[in-house]
Amino acid sequence: MAHSHTPVPVTARRGGPLRGRVRVPGDKSISHRAMIFGLLAIGETTVTGLLEGEDVMRTAAAARALGATVHHDGPGSWRVRGVGVGGLREPAGTLDFGNAGTGSRLMMGVCGSHPITTTFDGDASLRKRPMRRILDPLEQMGTVIVSQEEGGRVPLTLRGPKEALPIVYRTPVASAQIKSAVLLAGLAAPGETTVIETEATRDHTEKMLTHFGAQVTVSPEGEHGRRIVLKGQPELQAAPIVVPADPSSAAFPLVAALIVPGSDVLIESVMTNPLRSGLLTTLREMGADITIESEANEGGEAVATLRVRAGSLKGVTVPPERAPSMIDEYPVLAVAASFATGTTRMRGLQELRVKESDRLAAVEAGLKAAGVTCAIEGDDLVVEGSGGSVAGGGTVATHLDHRIAMSFLVMGLATDKPMQVDDGAMIATSFPSFVALMNGLGGEIG
Repeated sequence: MAHSHTPVPVTARRGGPLRGRVRVPGDKSISHRAMIFGLLAIGETTVTGLLEGEDVMRTAAAARALGATVHHDGPGSWRVRGVGVGGLREPAGTLDFGNAGTGSRLMMGVCGSHPITTTFDGDASLRKRPMRRILDPLEQMGTVIVSQEEGGRVPLTLRGPKEALPIVYRTPVASAQIKSAVLLAGLAAPGETTVIETEATRDHTEKMLTHFGAQVTVSPEGEHGRRIVLKGQPELQAAPIVVPADPSSAAFPLVAALIVPGSDVLIESVMTNPLRSGLLTTLREMGADITIESEANEGGEAVATLRVRAGSLKGVTVPPERAPSMIDEYPVLAVAASFATGTTRMRGLQELRVKESDRLAAVEAGLKAAGVTCAIEGDDLVVEGSGGSVAGGGTVATHLDHRIAMSFLVMGLATDKPMQVDDGAMIATSFPSFVALMNGLGGEIG
C-alpha cells in the first residue's frame, strides 16, 4: 500500500515567556481503547474528549471495517455501536493503520482471535516496527500468520481460529501493547487468559475491561510486576468513556514552561495515573517547579491541573524501572536535561529503539545538532547539561516521529538560535493542535 508524504519543515525560535492556561488533547492510549472496546461491546458506547489525531482515526476506521457503527457528534464526542466479542465482520480490504503502532498491535489481538482473515499495513515508519512480539503469543492462541514481511513486520495477514486458546503468557519486555493484545485476544477464548509482566506497565486495558463488565483480577508478581487474569468470552456491555488529557502530550508545554525563562503555565486535567507519571517524578527530582492546583477523577482516571513555572534544573539519574511509566517522554526529558546543571543519565532505554523511530539514536542526533554534549552508553542516554544556555541552530531529522518533532520544537523555544525539524507533518498523529497551542502561550513556532 503506497504512502506518499511531503515533508513540512517547521522552525521554533526563542521569544518571551510562556503564559496562560491550556488543556492538551485526550489521551491517545485511552482513545484507541475506547474505539476498540466500543467495537467489542453490545450496545452504544459514548466517548467524550477523544483524541482526534490521525492515529486514533485509523483505529476508528478499522472498527468500522470490522462491523461497528461509528458516529462523530462534534469535537471529541463520538458514539460507537459494537458487534460484541465473537461478532466481528471480516473486513473487505486492508486495515491501514498509518503511523499507529498502538492501534495496529491492539487490533491484531482483537482480529487474530476471531475466525476471520485480516490484513494489516501502515506507513513507512510502521512498516519498520517489530510485530513479532504480538504474533508470538497470538500463534500460541491458534492464530495463523498467513503472510508477513521479514521479521514479522507489516504488511501481514492473520487468520484467526474457530475458537482461540487461553494461554499463560509472560511478556518478554515491559510493554502495555503486548499485554493488551494478549488480553484482548483472550476475550474470545474460553477459560482464563493470564498475562505476567515483570515490570508493571500502564493499566488502561485492565481498567477498561472492568469498566465494560469483564472479570479481571490483578495481583502483584515479584518486586515490580503484576499477574493479570481475564475470564474469557464475556458479553461486554456498552459504557460511557471520558478521555482525560494525555500526559504524554502535556509533557511538551510542561517542559517548555520549565526551560523558557519567566514562564508560568497552567495545564488542565492531566492524567496522573501512577503508571504514566514517571516524567513528573523525574522533573521534580530535577528541582522543577510543578504544583498541583486541583485534582479530580475523569473516566476512572485521576487527573490534576498542573502549574508549571520556569526555574533551574539539576541533573539526575533516572532508574531503568521507571521507563515503563514514561517511555514516550524520554525525548522531551532529554531536552529538559540539556538545560539542567550537571549530568543526567537515563538508564535502560532499549525500548526506545523500536518506537516510531529509533528514538534513542534520533534524540542523540538532535541534541548534538543543538550543540549539546551527550552519548549513548549501552542502553543509557547520558546528557551533559549546560546550566541554562543551549546554542541551538541545528536541523533535526524526525524520521516520521511526532515526538521527536515536538521535543526539538520545544527546545527551539529556549535555545540561543532557532531549531528546525525537517518534518512536522507527523505531529498530527497525536497532537494536531500542538503548534497553535504553543503559540497561544507565547511561543514562536512556524
